Amino acid sequence: MVSPPPGAAAVAARVGLRVGPAPRPLMGSQGRSGPPGNGGPGEGEGGEARKLQEGRVARGKRRKGKGKGKASAGQGGRGSGAEGKPGPQTVKEAAGPGAEAGARAGPREEAEGGGSVEEGARGIKGDKGSAGTGKEAQGKEYGKKEEWRVRARRREGVRPGRAQGRGGQAWADIAGTGAAMAAAAGEEEEEEEEAARESAARPAAGPALWRLPEELLLLICSYLDMRALGRLAQVCRWLRRFTSCDLLWRRIARASLNSGFTRLGTDLMTSVPVKERVKVSQNWRLGRCREGILLKWRCSQMPWMQLEDDSLYISQANFILAYQFRPDGASLNRRPLGVFAGHDEDVCHFVLANSHIVSAGGDGKIGIHKIHSTFTVKYSAHEQEVNCVDCKGGIIVSGSRDRTAKVWPLASGRLGQCLHTIQTEDRVWSIAISPLLSSFVTGTACCGHFSPLRIWDLNSGQLMTHLGSDFPPGAGVLDVMYESPFTLLSCGYDTYVRYWDLRTSVRKCVMEWEEPHDSTLYCLQTDGNHLLATGSSYYGVVRLWDRRQRACLHAFPLTSTPLSSPVYCLRLTTKHLYAALSYNLHVLDFQNP
Repeated sequence: MVSPPPGAAAVAARVGLRVGPAPRPLMGSQGRSGPPGNGGPGEGEGGEARKLQEGRVARGKRRKGKGKGKASAGQGGRGSGAEGKPGPQTVKEAAGPGAEAGARAGPREEAEGGGSVEEGARGIKGDKGSAGTGKEAQGKEYGKKEEWRVRARRREGVRPGRAQGRGGQAWADIAGTGAAMAAAAGEEEEEEEEAARESAARPAAGPALWRLPEELLLLICSYLDMRALGRLAQVCRWLRRFTSCDLLWRRIARASLNSGFTRLGTDLMTSVPVKERVKVSQNWRLGRCREGILLKWRCSQMPWMQLEDDSLYISQANFILAYQFRPDGASLNRRPLGVFAGHDEDVCHFVLANSHIVSAGGDGKIGIHKIHSTFTVKYSAHEQEVNCVDCKGGIIVSGSRDRTAKVWPLASGRLGQCLHTIQTEDRVWSIAISPLLSSFVTGTACCGHFSPLRIWDLNSGQLMTHLGSDFPPGAGVLDVMYESPFTLLSCGYDTYVRYWDLRTSVRKCVMEWEEPHDSTLYCLQTDGNHLLATGSSYYGVVRLWDRRQRACLHAFPLTSTPLSSPVYCLRLTTKHLYAALSYNLHVLDFQNP
């Protein structure tokens, strides 16, 4: 603490000036003013009381230590002691509530007379009912102002500055600042709790609409569109909370792209609020995304990948590597969680089933790997490379270049025992098991048979039906997937994506989408509702389709002309799309475009 220059009080007394605020009329003073002395103007009986009090303060300093003594002196202020002071009281009590508030206010308001010891003493000697209360209110107001000033100074990293009054100087009070900060923290907590209570409680006054039962309000708001609900949420806190209800956004989400709802209304992501998913869905609709590269490899490959929870499994040459996503979902931990080997040649295809990885290799073998252990089994399955494999319900089906499809059990005691061998008369490029586990479909090269899509009985291995009849020769099916037990999607060399519904007709597809540049479609992926993604054979072009429209919605070329590559595999979540190309694994981030 910096004190005024020595002798300043005596000089002020001689010329008739007073350091600090102007004196107020005394109301019921208990001391008598004496002649001016060395201690300052007006040292009578009140001056003796002040000396007694100063002695007590000095003893308190010796007991409590140097640091606390400074805090006590800071709280007391620098009153000149012109009038009589009460005897047996601490500095804080003698100063009164006005001085305490002035200490919180800091040195700037002290120069203005907000909380000195002299002012507190006058408040005690005078009318305690009026002057004390007024000082306390004024001190609280000054304390709040100084609280924001201290915060600003702390943010700027500047030491609290010096405030000048009319007749003197005062430096920042460290103890008063600490008390103000503690009081400010308590007030902030109370304000937050009060805000939470206000947001949770319905407004007492307002339109009659707010006083309706919540069930009726939900019914009324269910007719609003996305834009109207967003505007309604800006009216007040209660309506903002009310309009965030999942029930209001469920209907909108089911009509949006990739919002986590299937066509039958099943919610696949119950942990994420529906409103947040609808926001991200608008980025899919408008094509707003940020492109990035997750992995690179030196030599050209034909990778395949699968997603499970927060893990990514991708094939590289004759290995399958498991990586863990970082929390943002747009990047990977560089060190793989696991490496699964066993094939002598490249892995062509693999699936995840029952904590197992079932892989098909170019060496004609099928590999079984346990995800959480080192258990690996491989057995010879076909005479040539195994192009595709699928596994559901403990049954494995595989398709090969040797023009056969085979059925295998997954049971540990029967691994490698073929249940059925089916002659397809064509190279098998793709295969998928029905969700009902009663049949499976094969996609062939369409060279030896007029239809590349045929459905087989899983229990007997007999042909059940074939799909379509107007395929040109060579219109092979490179990817096929069941969307429900009665609907499936296919794509391939004929540049079309076809949607089949077995309940209506097996001779003609329900809907089809043509690739605008007549490129071969290597893979496809769907959200189970309205969004469809396809990977083309040139320039790594990924296209997004709205299945309610014929035209392509958006196209994203992921490679340039010198590094033209097909898109071998696609996977998507509600926030990201992953595309595996010859040299890179790309990600399109729709959450943070």
